[in-house]
Amino acid sequence: MSDHNPTNGKNIFIDPSYRVFDLDGLFDLSNPVLNRDDQLLPFHRLREHMASSSMSVRTADYLFKESYQDTQQSDYYSLGLIDNFERVLLERRARLAAFVIMEPPVVVPSLYEALPRLTAAFDRVYVHNTNGDGYSLDGVDANKLHRLYWPIPHNDVLESYWRNSTRMKRVVVINGSHNPLSKNREQYSLRINAMAELSKIGVVDLYGMGWDRWWSREALWLPYWLNRRALMSIYKGKCVSKFEVLQNYEFCLCFENMRMDGYITEKLFDCLYAGTIPLYMGAPDILSYIPKDVFVDCRKYSTWKEMWADVATMSPERIIEMRIAGRNFLRSDMANKFYDSIEHICEA
Repeated sequence: MSDHNPTNGKNIFIDPSYRVFDLDGLFDLSNPVLNRDDQLLPFHRLREHMASSSMSVRTADYLFKESYQDTQQSDYYSLGLIDNFERVLLERRARLAAFVIMEPPVVVPSLYEALPRLTAAFDRVYVHNTNGDGYSLDGVDANKLHRLYWPIPHNDVLESYWRNSTRMKRVVVINGSHNPLSKNREQYSLRINAMAELSKIGVVDLYGMGWDRWWSREALWLPYWLNRRALMSIYKGKCVSKFEVLQNYEFCLCFENMRMDGYITEKLFDCLYAGTIPLYMGAPDILSYIPKDVFVDCRKYSTWKEMWADVATMSPERIIEMRIAGRNFLRSDMANKFYDSIEHICEA
């Protein structure tokens, strides 16, 4: 593909969340590493949809290879990278259409500290909530803030995984080891505590990157070291495909990385795709977006043993009901807000 493919319509340039997605890697479904668990499907759909309207969609590194400076024909979007937008503005290479903050403040606090600059420069800034829950609105042009719905790859279950009937009555956890930059409302330590407690009754398995790397920065905090022996006793190694693992379990410990309004990520949806019941802890306003009958709300339990005692006695009929409710939700208009999220952002 050439550096520039002229069209009769608008050119859209997207700075991805990480540089590894440059050179149009953001749309490359053939790359099994970049497209792990179909995470690139929303961006591939966007590109196909825009192409049908004679619009070109490229990663933003191509914007800096172009000689034209027509801000009426080029729109710039960032999925969290902050180091290019001022150059785009200074050189008038494109209109600063939207900045999308996908990570929460505990992961990238600097993006939320930059909100005054971002709302001054961009037409729109997308965040998980617009009421300042979990971050400060000081100096922020709140009129520029818009609610972000996490982009999801599918609007139905993945039948081959969903229909698997040979599942263990156990809890699976699929998360990497992390030491959050900010500790305010973080749920990494809560997840570790839950795993440690469930390990005492032998009902939990852990998959993910880095848990055995005791020398890494991710392990340099107290929750890891207080519970390291328990974590190693349940650790099963890396996870190549979340769906391949999820299909083997009845339940998944599904904790968001931060407790914040509107912060609902792929974690819950991955469970629904595979027919695994999410044991959820995260967004306080979860019921505004997700029906209560598709997940177990962990807020109602005082201990993790109490939670397990409850879910372990779920009848097969109840589990099937919840799985079907999850499938119905994925097919609903309620879930379409997440499924069509990126297209709506670029068409706004």
